[in-house]
Formats: sequence, C-alpha cells, structure tokens
Amino acid sequence: MAIIRLDNEERRRRIVEAAMPLFARKGFAGTTTKEIAEAACVSEALVFKHFPSKAALYAAIVRMGCLGEPELECLSQLTPSTASLVAMMHYMLQHLCEASADRQTRHRLMLNSFLDDGEYCQLVCDTVVAQVYPKFAECIEAARAAGDLKGAPIATENRFWFAQHVAAMMAFARLPAGGTVPYSGDMQTVIAEATNFILRGLGLTDEAIAAGLAQLAEYHSEAMETMAEEKSLA
Repeated sequence: MAIIRLDNEERRRRIVEAAMPLFARKGFAGTTTKEIAEAACVSEALVFKHFPSKAALYAAIVRMGCLGEPELECLSQLTPSTASLVAMMHYMLQHLCEASADRQTRHRLMLNSFLDDGEYCQLVCDTVVAQVYPKFAECIEAARAAGDLKGAPIATENRFWFAQHVAAMMAFARLPAGGTVPYSGDMQTVIAEATNFILRGLGLTDEAIAAGLAQLAEYHSEAMETMAEEKSLA
C-alpha cells in the first residue's frame, strides 16, 4: 500500500471520506480499522492516532456533513413565522430526498446504525436538535401566535420528529435503484404533496399552507430570475 504524505487536516478528511462508504456498505461492526486505513492510503496507526475510537470517527462524519451546508446558513437567517415553517418543511424534504451519492451514503450510514448500536444515529439526532430544532420551535410558536396552528395539542418536539420521519422514510425508499415505493407522479410532485401532508399534520390551516407555499414559489421564481441574469452577464 502506498502511503501518501498529507498534513493533519487532509489526513483526517481522507480517513473520514474513506470510512463513510465502507460503513455504508459493510456496516459499522463489519468494518475494520485496517480496511479504513487501506482505503485512505494511510497507516492503521495513523487512523488510531486521529480517531482513537469509532465514536470519534462517527462524530467527524457528522461534522463533515454539516460543514458548508448552505441549508443550515439559510436556516439561521429565517425569521420565525408561518411562512418560514412552510419553507423549512419543503427544504427538509428536498434535502433528505436529494439523489446525490454523498446524501445516499449518509442515509445508508443511518440505516446501518439503526441495525447496529444506534450510536451514529444518536449523534446525528443530537446535531439536528442543536442546529435545526430551535428554529422549528420558534416557527411553531410564531404560527400559533398568528392563529395559523390548529388541531390537537401535540408536543413541539414530536411534531418535529414526526415530520422528519416522513421525509427520512421517503429518502430511504429511494436508495435502491429505481426506488421501492410506487409513488404517483415525479419526485418533485411527490415532494410537494408530502410537504402539504406534513404541514397539515403539524396543524397548519389550509389558508396558512397556501399562503406559505405561494410565498415560497415567489421566492424561487425571483431566485431563478437572479441566476439567469447573473448567467447572462457572465
């Protein structure tokens, strides 16, 4: 095995990037440190030096997934409101149902963790609670204050996770080539319908949902126009 000379940060990234597809394919328990080292073209001792435990490697995988995520930056700038709640649910579905290789690898990591000790899943959930849930809770309170939230009283935490479960299961069903669930319509249609389904489940009124979706469509239209203008000037 040829050992590649890299600085510490590059070594850590190479090890993490090598470990992800191995964990996704073979599971956490079925992947050895030796296999990770060979895939990363580093020594096994170096893997142990940077990641003395698999838990440390899990944490690094989660952190890397959050670095440079534009969705998280946009999320932090949202003003708590009913419209922001609608946008959050739509973006969550788009984000989780993305068909990129990296996104699918992370979904496979989650599924393998469910079948293993759940440690990686717990780290992901803890990160989501820290970075996403607070804005969701603020938006729920804003919708309630605006009179846009009706229906049976449900704990805000449970509203959040029930919505996430719908999006996650849709994403998991797409992992095999061609998908496994015979939805009606293309994926964008299904995402739009799932957004509506989740928002009703959260307790938003039909009027609030319609207004929020209209505002979201207007935002997307303006964004596309801006991109087209920038492209024409380039």
